[in-house]
Amino acid sequence: MGNNRFGTIIQIGDVLVSEDVVLEFFACDYPVCKGCCCIIGDSGAPLLEEELEPIEQGYPAYAPLMREEGRKAVDGKGFFEIDRDGDIVTPLVPGSEECAFCHFEGENCFCAMERMYFAGKMNFRKPISCWLYPVRVTRLTGGGLALNVHKQAICKEAFEKGRREGVRVYQFLREPLIHQFGADFYDALCAAAEHIL
Repeated sequence: MGNNRFGTIIQIGDVLVSEDVVLEFFACDYPVCKGCCCIIGDSGAPLLEEELEPIEQGYPAYAPLMREEGRKAVDGKGFFEIDRDGDIVTPLVPGSEECAFCHFEGENCFCAMERMYFAGKMNFRKPISCWLYPVRVTRLTGGGLALNVHKQAICKEAFEKGRREGVRVYQFLREPLIHQFGADFYDALCAAAEHIL
């Protein structure tokens, strides 16, 4: 760990974790937001190259849950697109900020892939960038990774709910952090959190 003008940085292996991951409170308030992070944003959800194959292979399972506009977007663009920053992201429904892979139940928006995962019809849950939200992962020049909290107005209630319930970002994201980085990483992050807090 080191202190500088950017705050405390926690280093675990080749991963640099912003202090916000430990200090900020967060807990999704789904009844309030209704999954709006899937339909509001600058571009689609960031994708890892290794996620492209399972997304394509699982399409027959989750496509029926998608809106027709979403299926048309996939037909026209494929299973990903490149955003203005040159990143691989999920395709958006043209003329909107809505991820093509959305599934709606009334006003509530869900990930069609995740619905099929929980139904036992897919092994792939959803892009890790979605599962880890509000943490964003950035690849560093030297090959390492940086984890930072992405603060959007649409998640205002989630930050407030986390504070009310005493749940911090890293605690809320325990499962995806372990899935992506391993149990040893998470244990080290918890130890660092105890030191900082």
